[in-house]
Amino acid sequence: MNIFGVGLPEIAVIAGLALVIFGPKRLPELGRTIGKTLKGLQSASTEFEREIKNAMTEEESGNENIVDKEN
Repeated sequence: MNIFGVGLPEIAVIAGLALVIFGPKRLPELGRTIGKTLKGLQSASTEFEREIKNAMTEEESGNENIVDKEN
């Protein structure tokens, strides 16, 4: 298992440090916050990608109309 170049042992060490630093009571809250943040970034990335594809499609259809008018 390799996420962002970080293997399972490194993830375990990070999780252990988080448990020591934040404590067992705040760790679930921290996990939820990180999860919501990642979900928001993912949806923003998806929306950005969709907008780029729409702009490219509009540009292509605009170019086709120009070619049709010239013929």
